[in-house]
This record gives sequence, structure tokens and C-alpha cells, in this order.
Amino acid sequence: MMLTSQILLWTAVIVQALLIAALARQVGVLHERIAPAGALTLHQKVALGEKATPMTLADMNGVGVAIGGQRQGRSQLLFFASPDCPMCKSLLPIVRSAARAEAGWLDIVVAGDGGKPGYLAMVRDHGLDAMPVVLSEALGRAFGVSKLPYAVLLDEEGRVASLGLVNSREHLESLFEAKERGVASIQEFLARRQAHNHQEA
Repeated sequence: MMLTSQILLWTAVIVQALLIAALARQVGVLHERIAPAGALTLHQKVALGEKATPMTLADMNGVGVAIGGQRQGRSQLLFFASPDCPMCKSLLPIVRSAARAEAGWLDIVVAGDGGKPGYLAMVRDHGLDAMPVVLSEALGRAFGVSKLPYAVLLDEEGRVASLGLVNSREHLESLFEAKERGVASIQEFLARRQAHNHQEA
């Protein structure tokens, strides 16, 4: 009786181990199939590699901020946000962290087009004093911004390196990766890779 129960117990343990191994394999397969989350590109007025029209805008303190143009080896990230946008507010600490982490090569400008009091409160509440905040409807129109939060990364020559709707840290970081890969977004990179794989197949 004891021997029978031991055999049944070990049989159950072995079956359970095999099931766990099969499930682990399926999780691995699914993980390979899921594409990394990148910033979502919308219908925009500018294209990858296009040189943005340089402009100088006054920040909240009245200091001129150069947008686009030659930047002496530095890139520029335009982060479009609004005090009325909950997602924008949740991303501001991430933007602030990115400004510190990428300070060696990147300058970040927060942009919007609403009333100044709201943006002053946003600057105060989210500790944005160290980065310029500009209010310009023309700037948003120039890059075809229709939804927030949105970001545009300009390279050292003032050309559009990557852009898209950003809803998370991963989306924001994907813009940096897209710039390195020479694509507008991670989605474009994945589409190109998939097309290349189909051609080789």
C-alpha cells in the first residue's frame, strides 16, 4: 500500500514537472513573438531625416530657446505636454530623469500651447526649473502634434531623428534607440526587419 502511494506520488510529480516545462517553453515562444513597445507614430507633417525649420522661442522666464538647427554635437528632444493631461504629468518625472541620465548628448525642451499660469504650476509641481519650457502653437503645428504626450527627437544637425506618441518610459527610450538605428520609430525598424526576413525566406 505504501509502495503504491509512493509510486502514484512520484508519477504526479513527474507529470507536473513536464507540464511546467511545457508551459515555460510556451511563455518563451510568446515572449519572442511580442514586439518591444515603441513610441507610436501618428500621421505627421515631418518625415525622418527632414531638417526642422530652426526657430527661437522664449521660455517661461523670457529667455530665448533655439529649436532645431546645428547644435554642436548635441541632440534635442521636444516633449509636448499639457497641465491638463494626466499621462503627461505621470511622464514628467521620467523626462526629468532622462534629462539627467542623457545629459552628455541630449537637451530636453518641454513644449505646450496653453495658458501660462497652468504651465507655471506644472513647472513648480514637477521640478522642471532645470529645463526650458516654451509655449508655442506654431511649434506643435510644425511637427503635426495632434495628441499628447508627444515627443520629437532632433539630431545634431537639426534633422528629425525619431518621433511619436509616448505613454511610458519604454516609449521615450525607444526614440533614442530608433535614432541609433536610423528609423523614425521602433515599429518601422520591426517592419523593415520582418520584410527582410520574408525576402530571405
